[in-house]
Amino acid sequence: MTLVPSAWFQFWRIMAVGVLAFLVLPALVVVPVSLTDTTWLALPQNGLSLDHWRTLASEPLWRDSLVRSVVVAVVSTALSVILGTLAAIGCRNLAPSIAGRLRLALLLPMIVPGVVAGLAWYRMFIPLGLLDTYAGVVLAHTVGGIPPVFVTVSAALAAFDPRLEQAARSMGAGTGIVLRRVLFPAALPGMASGAVFAFIASWDEVVVLLFITSRHVYLLPRAIWDGINENVDPVIAAVATLMILVTVTGLLIVQWLAWRAGRN
Repeated sequence: MTLVPSAWFQFWRIMAVGVLAFLVLPALVVVPVSLTDTTWLALPQNGLSLDHWRTLASEPLWRDSLVRSVVVAVVSTALSVILGTLAAIGCRNLAPSIAGRLRLALLLPMIVPGVVAGLAWYRMFIPLGLLDTYAGVVLAHTVGGIPPVFVTVSAALAAFDPRLEQAARSMGAGTGIVLRRVLFPAALPGMASGAVFAFIASWDEVVVLLFITSRHVYLLPRAIWDGINENVDPVIAAVATLMILVTVTGLLIVQWLAWRAGRN
């Protein structure tokens, strides 16, 4: 029996949905666990409870680490967007050979394994006195957030007509005006998408934190790690659910921006 093309399409779509469910559904187990009425990690026994979410919102250890993580992620994301956007714009005006080497260098933080990156940051921060400091964490997260911003902005500028920039310069516009009035508006969809990815990367980063922080800088991923090792508290499930919600929200924003860019 030969399947018609439409049947093949349906078959592969079902297979894709099955693989996606296999990857995603296990992670969603933390959602009912966060609503458990027990004092250990387990599914609800006698009903749903919001006690662990209240602990997350009221206990200083979790609340403060959450706020600090958001602040660090916002600051590092802003720096990543600025540097990644300027790098993408600069690569457009370089010779192809030089631009190719620069692109490779900018994408290295995305390629290097987290353990290697954490060890490299640790060795570099020792003489600089940046170990266990917020400045060091922001610097590491900024470098980690530049690659997605660079990629998305480069993709947004790929369809940009360079004659618009040439026309602006021929009419007397300086570099600042060209950036502000011509290039930045064209790169805005890529900047927004890259900002979302950079924020998620900073929000979820734990490996580098284990290398460069100890007592003074205590962010949410580190609190989760310590909670798993020292005391398996259901609050961890509430935190994991919150992080999943933030990540999914960010990805939905990226899809919405891509949809709007496609319509325009």
